Amino acid sequence: MLPGVYLTVTGQPTREQRLIAAILYAGPVSLITGPAALRNYTIRGPDCEIVDVLIPAGQERTSRDFVAVHRTRRMPGEWMCDGPLRFALAARAVADTVRDLEGLADARAVVGSAVQKNRCTVKQLADELAAGPIRHSALLRRVLAEVADGVRSAAEGDFHVLVKRSDLPWPMFNARLYVDGVLLAIVDAWWPEASVAVEIDSREWHLLPADWENTMRRHARLIAAGISVIHVSPRQVRTEPDVVVGYISAALRRGRPAAGVVTMPAAA
Repeated sequence: MLPGVYLTVTGQPTREQRLIAAILYAGPVSLITGPAALRNYTIRGPDCEIVDVLIPAGQERTSRDFVAVHRTRRMPGEWMCDGPLRFALAARAVADTVRDLEGLADARAVVGSAVQKNRCTVKQLADELAAGPIRHSALLRRVLAEVADGVRSAAEGDFHVLVKRSDLPWPMFNARLYVDGVLLAIVDAWWPEASVAVEIDSREWHLLPADWENTMRRHARLIAAGISVIHVSPRQVRTEPDVVVGYISAALRRGRPAAGVVTMPAAA
């Protein structure tokens, strides 16, 4: 237990008590980062009892108990306060978290959650990547490269890998489809030569409360425009890749360009 912090507390400390203790131990200019900060922003992240804190490089503090101290020459000039607690901004917390992850899927989930929930932008994450250390940056670099291709979530990232490993022609990701100058839909994957669209129906990202009717309306608009829509779940992408590829291959063989549909790439 950290000295002098929980002298009146018995039993297992609460999350808030751990955070306060970490700040008190690390000093008045310290900031909470990593998974503990993600949780404060309601960003999806790994479950962890450790509280990561940033302190200036010249300060002397060692990690102990549940506090992991990280000395840095890039001490943030801005932070978010929640009562007595000080948190690194979301982009820094995401970058610090991803550097300690080992799995690509976990990294996609953290980045996807932060961007989907508007806690930070892709540009802010890219700035963190550029300014931060090269060591342990490979996962964040790879996920942001996927985002630059138009991949927006962990489920879509898995589909990105599936297509790359298959014999399928490369699609456009998150393409915007227009009819008569009006946006018809933004589809997860799109083969314009065959008018085939794939939608990754992830409940976490796409089927939030009140979204079901919007999803059905979008499906109806696509079908009415002569577009073949294939719906697959994240679980199917992971566990039935051959089946998913088979569905798409069959649709591509039968497909043809849809008259009047104009395609714009995600980055346009």
